[in-house]
Amino acid sequence: MQQTQPFESHLRNAIPPALVAVLIMWLVYWADFLFIYDFHRLGVVPKQVSGLKGILFMPWIHAHSDVKHILNNSVPAFLLMTLLFYSYKEIALKVFLFSWFLTGLFLWVFGANNGAHHIGMSGVIYSLAAFLFTSGVLRKYLPLQALALFIVFLYGSMIWGIFPTKERISWEGHLSGMIVGVFLAFYYRKLGPQRPKYQYEIEKELGIEPPDLEGMYLEKLRLQEEEEQRKLEELRNVSSQITVTYDYQPKDSSSFSNKVEKE
Repeated sequence: MQQTQPFESHLRNAIPPALVAVLIMWLVYWADFLFIYDFHRLGVVPKQVSGLKGILFMPWIHAHSDVKHILNNSVPAFLLMTLLFYSYKEIALKVFLFSWFLTGLFLWVFGANNGAHHIGMSGVIYSLAAFLFTSGVLRKYLPLQALALFIVFLYGSMIWGIFPTKERISWEGHLSGMIVGVFLAFYYRKLGPQRPKYQYEIEKELGIEPPDLEGMYLEKLRLQEEEEQRKLEELRNVSSQITVTYDYQPKDSSSFSNKVEKE
């Protein structure tokens, strides 16, 4: 029970921001039916001053003539934001806000000025997906690497959305979002969850040299050899000072002497 509480607590904190974002999308979608003003005019129009306001409004506006547009964006927006706020809670809000603002700005600066209004959350979705994948690769931390693979499994086919393969699809917005997501992953790579460091890595950062285990072992062998050599030399010196004298006597010499005397 104690192990599940942190997970449930983090998940409860991660879901509300995602729900709020999706709720705003749908409120704006319903409001588009209630008001005469065409909300799509609040989208980004590249290289036009009047289109700058779309940087703020673009993610929340969807085509009211096609409900698939908002449906296709609602599920990934909710899922990716939940994963972002769950896994990177310290920097999640900054990543989302910068994804929102910079994606629109990049689109306005680099997009083609063909008079089209770019709307929808898809640019931010591409940014969040690119951030979660790239950040997981950069941090080399197993849980985040698993999350990166999960993103590839679910949304790997999104990569084709950055190419102009279909009409009325903001591929420039998708590409802008992906670039922003990769940039944010590099920019925030030192913040948020990190791979646990080993003791030798911490000592290296502190300037503490790790022990030379191989050198210590070789030095120990050298000292042992010197000690053995010293003992051998001492033994040789002692043996050279010892004189051995042999007194040879025949085995039967005493009996022979007695025999002679009796005669």
